[in-house]
Amino acid sequence: MQYRILGKTGLKVSVIGFGGIPIQRVDADQAVEIVNRALDLGINFFDTARAYTDSEFKLGKALRARRQEAFIATKSMARTKEEMAADIRTSLDTLGVDYIDLYQLHNVKEKETLERVLAPGGALEALEEAREKGLIKHIGITGHIKDVLKVAMQTGRVETVQLPFNAVETDGVEEILDLAEANNIGTIIMKPLAGGALTNAGVALKFILSHPVTTVIPGMDSAEQVVANAAVGDSDFVLNGEEKSLLEEEVARLGSTFCRRCEYCQPCPEGINIPAVFLFEGYYDRYNLADWAKDRYRNLPVKADACVQCGACEEKCPYNLPIREMLARAGAKLA
Repeated sequence: MQYRILGKTGLKVSVIGFGGIPIQRVDADQAVEIVNRALDLGINFFDTARAYTDSEFKLGKALRARRQEAFIATKSMARTKEEMAADIRTSLDTLGVDYIDLYQLHNVKEKETLERVLAPGGALEALEEAREKGLIKHIGITGHIKDVLKVAMQTGRVETVQLPFNAVETDGVEEILDLAEANNIGTIIMKPLAGGALTNAGVALKFILSHPVTTVIPGMDSAEQVVANAAVGDSDFVLNGEEKSLLEEEVARLGSTFCRRCEYCQPCPEGINIPAVFLFEGYYDRYNLADWAKDRYRNLPVKADACVQCGACEEKCPYNLPIREMLARAGAKLA
């Protein structure tokens, strides 16, 4: 496994990190097995969040037993000092650790929200006080909107930035990476497979690591995925002609209007599992598995036609997707 320094934090992190969203899908014992396998293979950076249901608990169950081998990153959607202070305490208790290496402002996507967290009484004030007390070691920010992240990075108050970057989503990334280098800010790359839309994980990860990023955090929920992804961390990150062609073909096929399965749209007030609907549509369209996709769709307890057009999902989608329109299309196809 290769390692890079996470900006001004000074942390020496594995180039392949561990994204904590999919671990929600397995039980606690399986999670411990998966996390231990990752540690054994040299992965030492683990990212989770308050919003990821029991992800903090499951990662913590494994990581606290091997605390000195891991850097733990989590994050909160809290926007006020009081709310963030409470979430920091909850994270510490849930993870079962005495300190957290990196605590991040989660999914800051509007300049108004950024101004709120930066202001007196805002969430960042709680993070800075927690850092003074040793409850957390470093402070970062995550988001999908590059212009907002750039403003945050220039305040001098964040040490890391987490953003989506993959072969499909490249707009504005170079500017962020240049700014990060100029300000010695560590870069954490989420959505490396575009929410599962890119099917060749090894090629997709190598593409990202050929750029000046610090670490990339693919989500993993099996030991097999851990082994495959960790192997990329020991490569030269140079794509050959065949790999470049493969990636270019996938990018051309995907376009830009597709679900990345980030799950920010959840929960739906009507109980629709929106990412699952789009996942099955993807199998229908991209893998020639129409019957399989329809069968899985039929097993969903709530179908796409339960949508009442409230628009709550679209307000939360960081990619501004026309989810209501997409649900209607997918539902008609899969019914």
